[in-house]
Amino acid sequence: MYFYLISLVIVLLDQLAKLLVVRSMRLGQNIPIVLGFFDLTFVLNPGAAFSLFATLPEWIRNPFFILISVAAAVLIVVYRTRHLRENRLASVSLALIFGGAIGNLIDRLRYGVVVDFLDAHIYQYHWPIFNVADSAISVGVTLLLLEMLLEWRRERKGSR
Repeated sequence: MYFYLISLVIVLLDQLAKLLVVRSMRLGQNIPIVLGFFDLTFVLNPGAAFSLFATLPEWIRNPFFILISVAAAVLIVVYRTRHLRENRLASVSLALIFGGAIGNLIDRLRYGVVVDFLDAHIYQYHWPIFNVADSAISVGVTLLLLEMLLEWRRERKGSR
């Protein structure tokens, strides 16, 4: 049950944050939070991570990203249900990825693009602007890789 609760919390936090940005900022507006390191900057991202495929025609790009998001969400739920029900770290990881995917999917269905606003940088060197859903996906993937490494070490110790 905690898988769906974590996913729901991610989706709600993501959508609430995006709603606040859309309602209170102008597109392209920048609000410094930590000078030289972190700003809120409202942008619309038509692509995927790092604006990949942003230049594809909209009639190809949107259905493609929606299909990929739905397929990923279904695969995550099926895989977790069949294989990882008892593995807490892997389930939490997948819940974060699932919640993030659903958060960005909602944007694509609603706006045809993804709302991004978290702007991390070191002075003029900027990381691509992202959002809460992207953060959840990144943390989820990192935790999943950590779980895979831990599982590999357990298996190695068991085979000695």
